[in-house]
Order: sequence, then C-alpha cells, then structure tokens
Amino acid sequence: MKRAFLNAGHLPTLVSCFLYFDLSFMVWVLLGPMAVLIAHDLQLNAGQQGLMVATPVLAGALLRIVNGVLIGQWQPRFTGIVMQLVVIAGLTIAWLTGVHSFPQVLILGTVLGVAGASFAIALPMVSYWYPPEHQGMALGLAGAGNSGTVLASLFVPALAVALGWNNVLGLAALPLVAVLVLFLVFARNSPHYPPRKTLADYARVLRAGDAWWLMFFYSISFGGFVGLSSFLPIYFHNQYGLSTIAAGYFTATCVFAGSFARPLGGALADRIGGTRTLSFVYALVAAVLLAVSRGNLPGPIALGIFVIGMAALGMGNGAVFQLVPQRFARDVGLMTGLVGMTGGVGGFYLAASLGYAQQLTGSYAFGFIVFGILALAAFAGIVNVRLRWRKDVSENTGLAAARI
Repeated sequence: MKRAFLNAGHLPTLVSCFLYFDLSFMVWVLLGPMAVLIAHDLQLNAGQQGLMVATPVLAGALLRIVNGVLIGQWQPRFTGIVMQLVVIAGLTIAWLTGVHSFPQVLILGTVLGVAGASFAIALPMVSYWYPPEHQGMALGLAGAGNSGTVLASLFVPALAVALGWNNVLGLAALPLVAVLVLFLVFARNSPHYPPRKTLADYARVLRAGDAWWLMFFYSISFGGFVGLSSFLPIYFHNQYGLSTIAAGYFTATCVFAGSFARPLGGALADRIGGTRTLSFVYALVAAVLLAVSRGNLPGPIALGIFVIGMAALGMGNGAVFQLVPQRFARDVGLMTGLVGMTGGVGGFYLAASLGYAQQLTGSYAFGFIVFGILALAAFAGIVNVRLRWRKDVSENTGLAAARI
C-alpha cells in the first residue's frame, strides 16, 4: 500500500505543499497565541478579543474563493508564489511600522487571512497528482499542514513574552521565506490539471446540491478546528487563570491532536467510506461541545475533552476532502476554494460567538451549545445523503476503487 501510494503521485510536490500549508497556517492563527498580550496592550474587551482572532479566519475564508478562481486561471504553483509574497510583505510592514490600535490589528488579521487561503492552493495542487483510491491519504497528508497551528500555540506565546508580540510578526516572516524557496524549487503542477474554467463553470458547481452539503459539512469540521485553535488560548486564560504560555501549551496539545488526526481521517475514509467516518465525527463533536458548555469542569478534564473533540474534528477534515474528489472530480480546485471558504466562515462564527457570548452573558456556554447543535445538523445531513452518494459511486466505473 505504501509503495503504491509513493508511486502514484509526485512526492516533492506533496512535501512542498505540506510545508507551504504548515507555515501558512502557523501565521494564519498567529494572533490567537498572542491575544492575551495584545488585548492587554490595546485594552480590548471580550467581544473585541473574539473578533480579533476571528478576523483572520473570515478573511482566509473569503480569500479561498479568490484563490479557487485564480488557480483555475493561473494554475496552483504561480498562485501559491504570489500569495506567499503577499503574506511575507504584510508581516514585514506590520513589524516595521507597529500595530497600535484595534482597527490596525483587524487590518493585520485580514493580511494574515491570505495565509489561511493557502488551503485552496495546496490541496488541489496535490489532488490532481493522485488517483481516486489515494485521494484520502494524499489530501490528508497535505492537509496535515494544520499542524502549523501547533507551532503557533507551542512557540509563539513564549517568544511574544520574551521579545514582544510586535517583534514576533517580523520573526514569523523568516520561515515563510525559506518555504517559498523550497516551493519554487520542488513544487510542480500536475499534467492532469484540467483546462481553465469560465465563470459559467463556477455557477454550474454552485447549482449542485452536493456542493452545498460538502460546504456545510466542512463549515463544522474545519470551522470547529480553526475556531477553537484561535480562541482556546483566550478561553484557557480566562476560564482557568492560566498564564499566556501555559494557555498556549494547553492549546498546542488540543491542536496537535486535531492536526495529526487529519491524515488518519482521510485514510479511514479511504477504507470505510467518508460518510461513515463523518457520521461518527459529528456525533462525537456534538457530545464534546455540549459537555464543555457546562463550564464547571476541572482544567485537566476540560483539556482531555477538548483533545478528543479536536481529534474528531481533524478526522472530519480529512474525511470531507476524501469525498470532494469523488463528487467533483474535475472541479477539485474550485470546490477546494468553496469548501475551504465555508470552513473558514464556520471558524469565524465559532470564535466570534464565544467572545460575544462571554461579553453578553458572562459565560461561553451559549457559543458552545449552538455549535454543538450545528454538529448534530451535520450528522443528520450525512445520514440524508449517504445512500444516494454510495449508489452514484457504484454506478461510476471511474470511481470504483473509491469508498463513499
């Protein structure tokens, strides 16, 4: 199986896209691990803190649509190069000029969203190199670039305390430059990449009901993952009185579980089917969120529950992208942008709603409960489409090796 996978695609592109995705995600959630320090310096209230960490998520979501369009016109490699240069320039300017107000930090968050939009470049670039039976594993490995959020949670708080959070912005640009060089040297577009698409093609995809189902499913799995990745440093600090560094370690533990469960979710979806994997994921996520909404759990127990929930969300991310190429084989680039966009919208909603729930009610419970209900709705959606999707695959000889 391993030899077949290694011979099926283009390993240098897979590794390059993983690193591009990984470091971009580290930068995308950069404000979360520094949120407590930034909030103290800029005198932000709970709602502003939630909006601060949610803004890069929303910007990344919307820009994924832009990237989904651009890779259809420019192809993924050139689009990825341009977007990396934009992020590097933005971080450098912010470091040199400083960030001194809430509006400025929102502008910075928007620039960081460009890094989050890397998702819509790296995944289709990898996808077109691999056949249907290896899509879950290939996209799971490329998508494990989610682990960049671990790097941010693990190292950024200590660096921000030692060097000042503004200096971390300049420091973060350095590994991005190194990854850009590797991307330039090793990443290649697949010869199987489809022809450029017209606006009519994008409208055609959006008219398909299955596109909206996949977008909704990812808004819960990835939305939950990135929303919690951004907000947990604030949550652990405020709910349990942890220091900035300790809250970062707690968050890193959770994010680690979610990041490295993504390839497992893709591989499991290849083996037992994406819909079966997702039905388990959404039921577990709903249970986790409803449990933590009680708010009276001891810190270690809450940490353990969040680890389980984030691992489930990570598996869900891999499973959704095992399904995307099965339903939209010739529109993976566009669908990656659309699905990734709704994932970011879900993350924006979760992070912002937790901040405003705390500000308006004095508790995070309402934010967790509503998102838990949405996870149950996703579970019902999977049950609704499962049989029809499996029937479609059984009738399509081109997808005979794939599992729905």
